[in-house]
Amino acid sequence: MAARASNRPRVRVAAIIVMDEAILLVRQRRTAAPYYLLPGGGVEGGETLEEALIREVSEETGLLCRPLRPVFINDTISPDGRRHLVNITFVAEVTGGALLSDSLDSSIEGIELVPVTRLGEIDLRPALAEHIQSAYRDGFNATAAYLGAIWTPESGPVQ
Repeated sequence: MAARASNRPRVRVAAIIVMDEAILLVRQRRTAAPYYLLPGGGVEGGETLEEALIREVSEETGLLCRPLRPVFINDTISPDGRRHLVNITFVAEVTGGALLSDSLDSSIEGIELVPVTRLGEIDLRPALAEHIQSAYRDGFNATAAYLGAIWTPESGPVQ
């Protein structure tokens, strides 16, 4: 679910789901080039972070998941200040369901498993590739870390 322009931050949850040494990602295309996101989306009023994550992962991928713990927190603030997301990224495990060939979310053009070692080669938004790789090597055991503000311009990933 895309964030709408607002003067208030919007909360987005996302899941790091590891399958066969790869990370489950969804591919979107809102511009000429596709980019990747961890499955997840906006938290609705009256919904817990865990409930939102379970709902969003199911809608986008067809999988049922169990959030284990938050691993990253970051802001995504557009340079003009019109868009502000607070991203809370959980490590999660699959508990059921089946991976969809086509997402139920019309903004998603594909669902892919990307090897952990290749995350730095794709346009992942927010730009968390190095953080995910490091957390993966550590078994996702570290305390949740605040990563600050991460913004990826439409022209591609931040280097």
